[in-house]
Amino acid sequence: MDKIPLTAAGFKKLDNELKHLKSVERPAIIRAISEAREHGDLSENAEYHSAKEKQSFIEGRVKEIEGVLSLADVINPAKMSGNVKFGATVHLVDEDTDEEKTYQIVGEYEADIEKGLLNMKSPLARALIGKDEGDSVEVRTPGGERSYEILKIEYK
Repeated sequence: MDKIPLTAAGFKKLDNELKHLKSVERPAIIRAISEAREHGDLSENAEYHSAKEKQSFIEGRVKEIEGVLSLADVINPAKMSGNVKFGATVHLVDEDTDEEKTYQIVGEYEADIEKGLLNMKSPLARALIGKDEGDSVEVRTPGGERSYEILKIEYK
Protein backbone atom coordinates (compact mmCIF):
# COMPACT_ATOMS: atom_id res chain seq x y z
CA MET A 1 0.00 0.00 0.00
CA ASP A 2 1.00 3.60 -0.45
CA LYS A 3 2.52 5.54 2.40
CA ILE A 4 0.40 8.32 3.93
CA PRO A 5 2.35 11.56 4.36
CA LEU A 6 1.90 13.24 7.74
CA THR A 7 3.70 16.00 9.57
CA ALA A 8 5.03 15.12 13.02
CA ALA A 9 2.25 17.26 14.54
CA GLY A 10 -0.39 15.44 12.50
CA PHE A 11 1.00 12.04 13.53
CA LYS A 12 1.02 13.08 17.19
CA LYS A 13 -2.56 14.37 17.00
CA LEU A 14 -3.84 11.09 15.50
CA ASP A 15 -1.81 9.04 17.99
CA ASN A 16 -3.29 11.04 20.89
CA GLU A 17 -6.81 10.56 19.51
CA LEU A 18 -6.18 6.81 19.26
CA LYS A 19 -4.93 6.64 22.86
CA HIS A 20 -7.97 8.62 24.05
CA LEU A 21 -10.38 6.35 22.19
CA LYS A 22 -8.75 3.21 23.63
CA SER A 23 -8.23 4.39 27.21
CA VAL A 24 -11.25 6.66 27.79
CA GLU A 25 -14.00 6.25 25.19
CA ARG A 26 -13.88 2.47 24.80
CA PRO A 27 -14.10 1.69 28.57
CA ALA A 28 -16.87 4.31 29.00
CA ILE A 29 -19.01 2.80 26.24
CA ILE A 30 -18.49 -0.72 27.63
CA ARG A 31 -19.82 0.52 30.98
CA ALA A 32 -22.78 2.22 29.26
CA ILE A 33 -23.67 -1.00 27.41
CA SER A 34 -23.42 -2.99 30.63
CA GLU A 35 -25.70 -0.53 32.45
CA ALA A 36 -28.21 -0.54 29.59
CA ARG A 37 -28.32 -4.37 29.64
CA GLU A 38 -29.33 -4.25 33.29
CA HIS A 39 -32.51 -2.37 32.30
CA GLY A 40 -34.02 -5.52 30.85
CA ASP A 41 -35.52 -6.16 27.40
CA LEU A 42 -32.85 -5.17 24.86
CA SER A 43 -35.20 -5.11 21.86
CA GLU A 44 -36.87 -1.89 23.06
CA ASN A 45 -33.97 -0.44 25.03
CA ALA A 46 -33.00 2.86 23.34
CA GLU A 47 -30.02 3.38 25.67
CA TYR A 48 -28.59 -0.01 24.69
CA HIS A 49 -29.02 0.61 20.95
CA SER A 50 -27.51 4.09 21.25
CA ALA A 51 -24.53 2.75 23.19
CA LYS A 52 -23.99 -0.07 20.66
CA GLU A 53 -24.10 2.46 17.82
CA LYS A 54 -21.52 4.64 19.56
CA GLN A 55 -19.36 1.57 20.20
CA SER A 56 -19.48 0.75 16.49
CA PHE A 57 -18.38 4.30 15.63
CA ILE A 58 -15.50 4.17 18.16
CA GLU A 59 -14.27 0.80 16.90
CA GLY A 60 -14.44 2.00 13.29
CA ARG A 61 -12.46 5.13 14.14
CA VAL A 62 -9.86 3.08 16.06
CA LYS A 63 -9.37 0.81 13.02
CA GLU A 64 -9.13 3.82 10.68
CA ILE A 65 -6.51 5.61 12.81
CA GLU A 66 -4.50 2.41 13.32
CA GLY A 67 -4.47 1.93 9.54
CA VAL A 68 -3.34 5.49 8.88
CA LEU A 69 -0.61 5.35 11.52
CA SER A 70 0.68 2.00 10.23
CA LEU A 71 1.13 3.54 6.76
CA ALA A 72 2.35 6.94 7.97
CA ASP A 73 5.39 8.52 6.38
CA VAL A 74 6.27 11.25 8.90
CA ILE A 75 7.89 14.18 7.14
CA ASN A 76 9.74 16.90 9.05
CA PRO A 77 9.18 20.20 7.18
CA ALA A 78 11.96 21.90 9.21
CA LYS A 79 14.52 19.89 7.21
CA MET A 80 13.17 21.16 3.89
CA SER A 81 13.60 24.33 1.86
CA GLY A 82 13.01 25.69 -1.62
CA ASN A 83 9.80 25.83 -3.59
CA VAL A 84 6.38 24.82 -2.27
CA LYS A 85 6.04 21.15 -1.34
CA PHE A 86 4.42 19.03 1.36
CA GLY A 87 4.83 20.64 4.80
CA ALA A 88 5.43 24.17 3.49
CA THR A 89 3.78 27.09 5.21
CA VAL A 90 2.77 29.44 2.40
CA HIS A 91 1.86 33.10 2.86
CA LEU A 92 -0.43 34.26 0.03
CA VAL A 93 -2.21 37.40 -1.03
CA ASP A 94 -5.44 37.30 -3.03
CA GLU A 95 -4.64 39.46 -6.05
CA ASP A 96 -8.25 40.68 -6.34
CA THR A 97 -9.02 41.54 -2.71
CA ASP A 98 -5.49 42.02 -1.25
CA GLU A 99 -6.54 39.65 1.56
CA GLU A 100 -3.55 37.78 3.02
CA LYS A 101 -3.82 34.12 4.01
CA THR A 102 -1.41 31.56 5.42
CA TYR A 103 -1.70 27.81 4.89
CA GLN A 104 0.45 24.80 5.70
CA ILE A 105 0.22 22.04 3.11
CA VAL A 106 -0.50 18.77 4.94
CA GLY A 107 -1.93 15.31 4.34
CA GLU A 108 -5.64 14.66 4.10
CA TYR A 109 -5.90 13.12 7.59
CA GLU A 110 -4.59 16.25 9.30
CA ALA A 111 -6.17 18.89 7.06
CA ASP A 112 -8.30 21.52 8.79
CA ILE A 113 -8.93 24.63 6.72
CA GLU A 114 -10.18 26.55 9.79
CA LYS A 115 -6.72 26.10 11.33
CA GLY A 116 -4.88 26.90 8.11
CA LEU A 117 -4.01 23.25 7.40
CA LEU A 118 -4.58 22.76 3.68
CA ASN A 119 -5.12 19.27 2.22
CA MET A 120 -2.34 18.59 -0.30
CA LYS A 121 -4.98 17.21 -2.69
CA SER A 122 -7.03 20.42 -2.69
CA PRO A 123 -7.08 22.57 -5.85
CA LEU A 124 -5.20 25.40 -4.13
CA ALA A 125 -2.46 23.13 -2.76
CA ARG A 126 -2.03 21.40 -6.12
CA ALA A 127 -1.68 24.82 -7.80
CA LEU A 128 0.92 25.94 -5.22
CA ILE A 129 3.15 22.85 -5.23
CA GLY A 130 6.34 23.48 -7.19
CA LYS A 131 5.96 27.26 -7.20
CA ASP A 132 8.36 29.83 -5.69
CA GLU A 133 8.05 33.12 -3.81
CA GLY A 134 6.72 35.85 -6.09
CA ASP A 135 4.91 33.39 -8.37
CA SER A 136 1.24 33.89 -9.22
CA VAL A 137 -1.19 30.98 -9.29
CA GLU A 138 -4.64 30.69 -10.79
CA VAL A 139 -7.07 28.43 -8.95
CA ARG A 140 -10.57 27.37 -9.93
CA THR A 141 -12.66 27.32 -6.75
CA PRO A 142 -16.38 26.77 -6.17
CA GLY A 143 -16.64 30.58 -5.99
CA GLY A 144 -14.93 31.05 -9.36
CA GLU A 145 -11.39 31.72 -10.56
CA ARG A 146 -9.00 33.14 -7.95
CA SER A 147 -5.48 34.52 -8.35
CA TYR A 148 -2.95 34.39 -5.55
CA GLU A 149 0.62 35.62 -5.27
CA ILE A 150 3.06 33.70 -3.08
CA LEU A 151 4.56 36.17 -0.63
CA LYS A 152 6.67 33.82 1.47
CA ILE A 153 7.44 30.10 1.85
CA GLU A 154 8.51 28.75 5.23
CA TYR A 155 9.45 25.34 6.49
CA LYS A 156 9.09 25.05 10.25
